[in-house]
Amino acid sequence: MNRNTLWSLRLGFSNQQAAVIEKMGISKFLDASFKINFDATVPDFLKDSPKTTADFKERREKSKDLNTEQKRELKKDFQKQEGNTSIEMKCWWIDKMISGDYPLQEKMTVFLHNHFVSTYQKVKVNHWIFEHNQLLRKHAFGNFRELTKAVLKSNAMLRYLDNTDNRKGKINENLSRELLELFTLGIGNYSEEDIKNGAKALAGLSTADNGGVYRDKLSNSSEITYLGKKGHFKSDAIVDIIFEQKNSPYLFTKKILQWFIYDNPSEELVTYYGDYFRKKDFEIKPLLEKIFTEEFEKNAAGTKIKNPLEYNLQLLSELHLQPKNKRPVVAFLKSQGMDLFNQPNVKGWEGGKSWLTSQIYLQRNNLADLYCSGRENFNQKAVTNMMMTDENKMENRPASRKRIINLDWDKGSNKTIISELSSRLLFQVDGESQKDFEKILKYDFDSNAPNAEQAVLRLFNAMVKEPEFQLI
Repeated sequence: MNRNTLWSLRLGFSNQQAAVIEKMGISKFLDASFKINFDATVPDFLKDSPKTTADFKERREKSKDLNTEQKRELKKDFQKQEGNTSIEMKCWWIDKMISGDYPLQEKMTVFLHNHFVSTYQKVKVNHWIFEHNQLLRKHAFGNFRELTKAVLKSNAMLRYLDNTDNRKGKINENLSRELLELFTLGIGNYSEEDIKNGAKALAGLSTADNGGVYRDKLSNSSEITYLGKKGHFKSDAIVDIIFEQKNSPYLFTKKILQWFIYDNPSEELVTYYGDYFRKKDFEIKPLLEKIFTEEFEKNAAGTKIKNPLEYNLQLLSELHLQPKNKRPVVAFLKSQGMDLFNQPNVKGWEGGKSWLTSQIYLQRNNLADLYCSGRENFNQKAVTNMMMTDENKMENRPASRKRIINLDWDKGSNKTIISELSSRLLFQVDGESQKDFEKILKYDFDSNAPNAEQAVLRLFNAMVKEPEFQLI
């Protein structure tokens, strides 16, 4: 695979930026990516969703004089409305991933979204989920320690990990446990006593209109021992203590390497980059810059399985499909186990080999057929059909709008075209695959023939079904 194409995929969701990376060089491309402005605009689809205490109070007042059946119907309508809003928010995010000239900010936001998991299914307040997402985007290239402090006080996280139930005399350990286990140090670098005392430090920290605040009557003011330090600590203080620990940089650094480059990074790499991360006082930007510029020089294609986002958005980009309705993409991601804002648990999407089960592979192949046939918008029935065998799938394909595919390819001999597409799509091509490709695009292929575009499209469709296309 062409190195610039590889890094366009790693730093974004398609090969759209490959030519820019080649022209600018990786360092200048990263500089431009880091300078992308943060957009604080609240989308229109959130305008009717409750956000503040007054909003929720107003909603309760509306149902005050209703009978039981009317209240049930009002609740049902509200849940339906908020469910649709949640889908619109997923579409909004996918559009941001597709449309950006420098998509690293969104790629990093998705990573942090899966590190600091907080789901709509549990939180049930779209505005809080949106604010959480914006918090991650705003600090995507900032300081990890300060981001951790801010996340602990986000309404979405406080609700998701039950800190609203954590109070003096009735301690809930969920947020305290995940702060250590999943967000910072990792298993084996703390004790159960640290979890209990951390929960005491977080007791009384609850949701409010502008983010979490301590409720004095619910807080625990007793002295605690936390990771070897004694004192009267609150949320910011325990985060500072965590980041003083020897192992504080390694969990995050390992997950960065797994997200962008290696499904199984070596311990040597994790330690090397982790030590640098600590040296830079947990600043994310210099860590990313060092990792990307140094790993760019290595021949490391094929070290990571594409997640469903990367797979889907790369196909859309290659085929120049620009669906105005992003709901089919949302449905496909959910069917692949990558439902945005709704990870299966606090650990997030597992990644790696979990992205390549036999069912997922079949769904991906069937999606390629839909896209290569010009169907950029498809319904839920199509997603269901993706799980069928090839024979059944073609017979049961639902009707949808078709368009002419515009696949970029340079005219030339069959081997020239196969080589060009392979460089864009596959990290390696073995002898058997080459023979298969030459059966599709034969030696006497004429680039100027009326059916040339369709023949090259058939070749493209075959290539994206290769196991090597699943890897970057």
